[in-house]
Amino acid sequence: MTPSQDSHHHPELQFPIDSTNDTFRFHTMVKPSGSQCNIECSYCFYLHKEGLLDQPKMPRMSDEVLEEHIRQYIEAQTGDEVIFSWQGGEPTLMGLEFFEKVVSFQQKYRKENQRIGNDLQTNGIMLNEEWCRFLKKHDFLVGISIDGPANLHDIHRVSKGGQPTHERVMRAVSLLHKHDIPFAALCVVNRDNARRPIDVYRFLRDEVKAKQIQFIPCVEKADFTTVAPGTWNTQQIPVQFNPKQDASGDSALVTEWSVLPEDWGYFLNRVWDEWIKKDFGDLFIDQFENVVSMMFGYGSQKCVTAQICGKALAVEHNGDVFSCDHFVYPEYRLGNILETHEGDMAFSEQQQAFGFDKYKTLPDYCKQCDYLNLCWGNCPKDRFLKTPDGEDGLQYLCAGLKAFYKKATTEKSALAKRMGMR
Repeated sequence: MTPSQDSHHHPELQFPIDSTNDTFRFHTMVKPSGSQCNIECSYCFYLHKEGLLDQPKMPRMSDEVLEEHIRQYIEAQTGDEVIFSWQGGEPTLMGLEFFEKVVSFQQKYRKENQRIGNDLQTNGIMLNEEWCRFLKKHDFLVGISIDGPANLHDIHRVSKGGQPTHERVMRAVSLLHKHDIPFAALCVVNRDNARRPIDVYRFLRDEVKAKQIQFIPCVEKADFTTVAPGTWNTQQIPVQFNPKQDASGDSALVTEWSVLPEDWGYFLNRVWDEWIKKDFGDLFIDQFENVVSMMFGYGSQKCVTAQICGKALAVEHNGDVFSCDHFVYPEYRLGNILETHEGDMAFSEQQQAFGFDKYKTLPDYCKQCDYLNLCWGNCPKDRFLKTPDGEDGLQYLCAGLKAFYKKATTEKSALAKRMGMR
């Protein structure tokens, strides 16, 4: 649905909304500085958006776009809590003045008895005392990107000049602890640190002292900078992934830093063993809490393991809205918030089709899998293998995921006892 012509810069909500129910809920990840970053990680999936989306050299979200996003995002949801997520690129490049406006606009448009929350994903380089005072004052949850100890982190997370960044990130970690700011460690599991799971885990637990950890598998097709997910040439997709053939060289299926499927399973299983033995109930690891929730019938806490997706959008610096953070390609653009209400795009036919396609395109091989209810084919972004019988749409990480789900399910009874269940 589109707004009336006289509301071009202030589109009003078009779909009927009942403020007495929680029907209308969605989440957006905002990229206020576009793809611009102050470091240059070799595995970054977003830096190439500058060229792909023809972004300016220094993309910055204007006050007009910022206010419209906040107004529309709050207006379109009927829940008693609205969470704003600020990512990039590197969102701290916007400066503190920008985030002061964020808080001001949120208070301006907040509904009665509605809680507004903010989370900020950062590499930590820009954090200082002033930033930390602001983040503490306004209860921001911070995500710090760190890939383990220095010898693993600095392989890929380097400055524009190729210099290591680990020491600077740890300085930010110290500041967050000093100011008692809640933060989560986000670790990208790539081809290099995947074989060192215990070193990575113990460092994040014992040195970073994060109370929440998110492990993200680093996976990109070799042509990801030019070819949107789901639009690849299926004739070039192998039936079975061969690490020696498909993971390196000119004809590689995936980038040289993408984690190998079996290594992802190995990483999860080794960390799971340590977590279950020593940290279960004390340290929140999203993959593990999610699989526990699903095993015991409480549903998925993550879009990647839900039966359908589509309720997690991305908003670029200029107000363009895309179906997902990992689908920021022209093919998945939904519109612009200065022309169409964000809520209308979130619940549009185009976006609903995107969400339901996750299940509709699931191969029969997956539907017959013992772990279907824990996986649901995982993220469609990475469904670029063929099943053993030649059907398109098998998740690249399938082999590793199966290894992990096998371990988790075999320990379900023991977990139930520890959780006081019968």
